[in-house]
Amino acid sequence: MSDADPRRAAETAFKERFGTTATQLVRAPGRVNLIGEHTDYNDGFVLPMAIDHAVWIALRPAQGTAVRVHSHEFHAEGEFDLKQVRAAGPPSAGEGWLEYVKGTAWALMEAEHELRGWEGVIAGDVPIGAGLSSSAALEMATARAFAAVGDLPWDPAAMARLGQRAENAWVGVNCGIMDQMISASGRAGHAMLLDCRSLTPEHVCMPENASLVVLDTGTRRGLVDSAYNERRSQCEAVAEHLGVDALREVTATALIVAQSQLDGTALRRARHVVTENQRTIEAASVLAAGNTARMGELMDASHISLREDFEVSSDALNRMVSLARRQPGCFGARMTGAGFGGCAVALADADAAESLAQETCAAYRHETGNEPTAYVCVATDGAAVVTD
Repeated sequence: MSDADPRRAAETAFKERFGTTATQLVRAPGRVNLIGEHTDYNDGFVLPMAIDHAVWIALRPAQGTAVRVHSHEFHAEGEFDLKQVRAAGPPSAGEGWLEYVKGTAWALMEAEHELRGWEGVIAGDVPIGAGLSSSAALEMATARAFAAVGDLPWDPAAMARLGQRAENAWVGVNCGIMDQMISASGRAGHAMLLDCRSLTPEHVCMPENASLVVLDTGTRRGLVDSAYNERRSQCEAVAEHLGVDALREVTATALIVAQSQLDGTALRRARHVVTENQRTIEAASVLAAGNTARMGELMDASHISLREDFEVSSDALNRMVSLARRQPGCFGARMTGAGFGGCAVALADADAAESLAQETCAAYRHETGNEPTAYVCVATDGAAVVTD
């Protein structure tokens, strides 16, 4: 979703399509994950940040149980009846933007929320397929829309679980809880250390002298079509073999003891998760202390682990990370998101962030021929009804 001003786009398109001003406006942000990759579905730790790129929905309540929604970016309209969605249940695999809306509605109703129909327009500026969680932003914006028109209580953790349920069961992507949780409950100026087992969040203040630069490689690979689900299955198989509920419970020492029981691939997958959890917990501490140098070292180590042990990086991501690290003022860089394409993230001195973004993109463009995009991101609040 890539509208230059998605709020204005949603409000203007609503007025054009429905002949009146929207009565409600909701937004839910995308996210960048500083560190803690492929740990969330292993009940581990993650350190994401809600960013100033979001999905917006301008809407009004409708009579009955019909939902009519227009996607500004896709120039498409969809309509469904809530009763029919609840009766039919999940498809074998839902495809397309409307399925995220329908899936979220289904998950809310499955949790016994009474939903009301609405009419709305969706617009956003979260790049699709870039590893910045456009799908979770759409799910949380949709949940906020249903909560707004139906006076539903807003419990961020509960709504995040329902968004995850929609993506797992309706869309067919076995994602963890991180993306929905940070989109639902981010805090301006902070990252969030999240224990993905207890869903206990710890908001970590971002250093004022540092900025996050998101570097989009311009390459894409869809989650459903990628090896994401395979990696999750591999992790679950190792956990079962080791007699634990999730790899979160495995220590580095225990993994060394058990390594003779695992084949090479299984050992590498487990080693990434175990060491990434350690890096993430340390990262929250050093970030809060303003130790940007150590934070950068942890990000660098994370990328190496994702590249070598979890094998989810790509030539484009490796090149982008390498080029970013060469720039003055860069503390560290790594791929972010599920991998196989999408974005890298660099932690930079605040005064050098814009230059890093420009110079890295120029060098990447020259070396690869791909068209990159860079975003110097600001930490924002989570999903909300907008009243100003």
